Amino acid sequence: MNFKKTLLAGAFAGAAALSLNAAADVDPNLPDYARASGVSGNLTSIGSDTLNNLMTLWAEEFAKFYPNVNVQIQGAGSGTAPPAITEGTAQLAPMSRAMRQSEIQSFEARHGYEPYALPVAIDMLAVYVNRDNPLSCLSLPQVDAIFSATRLGNYPNDITRWGQVGMTGAWQNRDFALYSRNAVSGTYGFFKDNALFGGDFKSSINEQPGSSSVVQGVTESINGIGYSGIGYRTPGVKVLDLAAEHGGNCVEASAENAGTGEYPLARFLYVYINKNPNRDLDPLMREFVKMLYSKEGQEVVNRDGFVPVTNTIGQRVLSDLGIN
Repeated sequence: MNFKKTLLAGAFAGAAALSLNAAADVDPNLPDYARASGVSGNLTSIGSDTLNNLMTLWAEEFAKFYPNVNVQIQGAGSGTAPPAITEGTAQLAPMSRAMRQSEIQSFEARHGYEPYALPVAIDMLAVYVNRDNPLSCLSLPQVDAIFSATRLGNYPNDITRWGQVGMTGAWQNRDFALYSRNAVSGTYGFFKDNALFGGDFKSSINEQPGSSSVVQGVTESINGIGYSGIGYRTPGVKVLDLAAEHGGNCVEASAENAGTGEYPLARFLYVYINKNPNRDLDPLMREFVKMLYSKEGQEVVNRDGFVPVTNTIGQRVLSDLGIN
C-alpha cells in the first residue's frame, strides 16, 4: 500500500499534489483572520460525523467575527454529504474520506463541473481497546484478520481470540467484541480500504451510528476492539500502536507520525464546496474558507484533537479559489 498516494488522492480537484507536512502545533506562518464587511446570511453543513464537533467549533469561531451569521450543522455520516451538496441542501459538505468517482460524476452531471475539496485537517484513525487491555500493538494484517472476512492483508489465519495476538492467562480464550461505524460513514470506508485492504467486514461486527458510540462500546466491553478518529479518545479506552506490515515497527498515533506518514492510518479530512470555476465565491463562503485556513481556524483543529494543515496547503487552496 502506497500510503502517501492513497492519502493524497483526491486532496485537490484539479490542483497539484501536496506533500504531507503536518506538525503538532499550528503553523506560525498561518495568517490571522481579519473581519470583512458585507458578510451575512446562513450556511448549512451536512456530512461527516467525525467532523461534526469540528464544524460546530468552527461555526462558533466564525460567529465571533459575524454574530448575525447562522451555521446549521448535521453530522450523520460522510455518505450524506455528496447528495446534499449536489442537490443544494448544504453549502458545506464535510467528509472524512475523499469523494468517490461516482459521487463526483453525479455532482458534475448536475452542475457541469466537479465539487471542490478543501483539505482542512489531518486525522488519525485509531484502533481502540478497553483501557484494561494489556495489548499495545497490532499490525495491519492482524487488524484485517480480526475485522475482515476476506483477509486480503495475507495474514495466514482468521483471528477470533485474544490469545492469537499473543495474550495469555485469562485473555487467551476470550473472543473479540468488534465495534465498527456503519456503511454511510467515511470512517467505515477509509478503514475498509486501508486496514482491510479493500476487503469485507465480518458479519459479527457491531455497527454503530457515530464515532463516539464506537468508543463507548469498547469502553463498556473488556473484550472490545473498534476504530474511530483519534479525536474521540476517552479515558475508558487505549489507542494501539500500529505496524504497517506484520513484524514491522509499531508506530504511535501521534501528530508527528501522522505528519511524516509513518502512522499507517492517517488521512485528510475534507470540506467539499460548490465552486463554479467561472465565478467568485459569495462573500459568506469566501470568508468562511479564509477562516478555515487562518491561525484561528487551525487553532480550532488543534484544540479538537486533530492535526492542523500548514500554511503552504492553505495558500494553495486560497490561490486556487482566487481568494486574496
